Amino acid sequence: MKKIFNQKLLLLSIVVFFWFSQYVYIPFQNPYLSICHVSTNMIGIIIGSYGISQCLLRLPIGVFADSINKHKIFILCGILFAGLASLIRVISSGGEGFLIANILSGIASSTWISYMVHYTDFFSIEHQQKATSTIILVNNLGMLIGFVMSTLFYEKLGMVNLCIMSVISSIIGTLLALNVKNHHSGKITEKIPLKNYLSICKDKRLVFFSFMALIQQGIQMSTTMSFTTQILKELGSSSTIIGLSSIFYMVCAVVSSGFASTKFCTKHGPKFWIPSVFFLISVYCFLVPTVKSINIIFMLQSLPGISTGILLSYLTSESMKNIPKYQKSTAMGFFQAVYAIGMSIFPMLVGKISDYISIQYGYFTLAFIAIIASILSYTYYKKLNLPLNCDIIHS
Repeated sequence: MKKIFNQKLLLLSIVVFFWFSQYVYIPFQNPYLSICHVSTNMIGIIIGSYGISQCLLRLPIGVFADSINKHKIFILCGILFAGLASLIRVISSGGEGFLIANILSGIASSTWISYMVHYTDFFSIEHQQKATSTIILVNNLGMLIGFVMSTLFYEKLGMVNLCIMSVISSIIGTLLALNVKNHHSGKITEKIPLKNYLSICKDKRLVFFSFMALIQQGIQMSTTMSFTTQILKELGSSSTIIGLSSIFYMVCAVVSSGFASTKFCTKHGPKFWIPSVFFLISVYCFLVPTVKSINIIFMLQSLPGISTGILLSYLTSESMKNIPKYQKSTAMGFFQAVYAIGMSIFPMLVGKISDYISIQYGYFTLAFIAIIASILSYTYYKKLNLPLNCDIIHS
């Protein structure tokens, strides 16, 4: 029991270093690239490239992880690639370097499947939602620490030194990951055909909630993680204010991740929270480019924080309902590959609209998409005829 506890704690520690490495430079990526005279359209492509490699790799990684039933190698590769990406940002700190680095960061994030599956495998079926919320909370905590460090040191040290911090975090995480032990659930007695793993991708529930996650992650990557910081900069925000707004967003994400596993939250269940939070995100996308107030935009950052903490937790656990254990990594790979499409396409879409019309209309487009997602999710649960106070469905 103590060994299991130590392994849980070890993995959660690695998760903090992993996401710190991946996100310490994020609050200032857009303003920095703008200073480097990179066009808005190109910035959208750079941000979107982070999701492209995930689209291509997450499903194959999920299938491979299921077939060998070992996650340590993917955990190690993930933390290594996170550091390699930032090393490239140090060596080539312009638009081209960030483009290549973001592709490598996407490869690193593709291994997040193994982090999540390996951690949730420590828990029984009835505790899967709590386990999912916990690892997402720690994921957000790593990002939060990264945002704090970038806010404190960006003006003093610059982007290159933030990327050096990312490399150091990766090295520490890699050394810790060497101590991860694979689960010993018995040897697989027969080889399972590839089509048996992939058959789970036809599951209607998995497909629906993967599509909802595509919208959630796409909007998050297009706004809070990128163009909202640019809007704040154009309104005259200092680097400190931009960093603090990102910190506030991540604090809300961490708090709401913890809230997602409370009895009060589960009392209302996914039928209430999923459409409600999508509606809140539509409000965010409508207000941010229109209010022209730094203080109001700062406070509005709480809404995507709720989206990251509550909405993503519910979408993940709902998508994995009744997934057989031997297909769990494949299903998670499909889920994450689908939402990575949103992380690629949405920033490019907003970048294009911003170049040809205005960033305001880019955000209005996202607001409309979020409203559609709210209606679709409400309709989905209405068709299931579930009671409003249903508990969250465990995977």
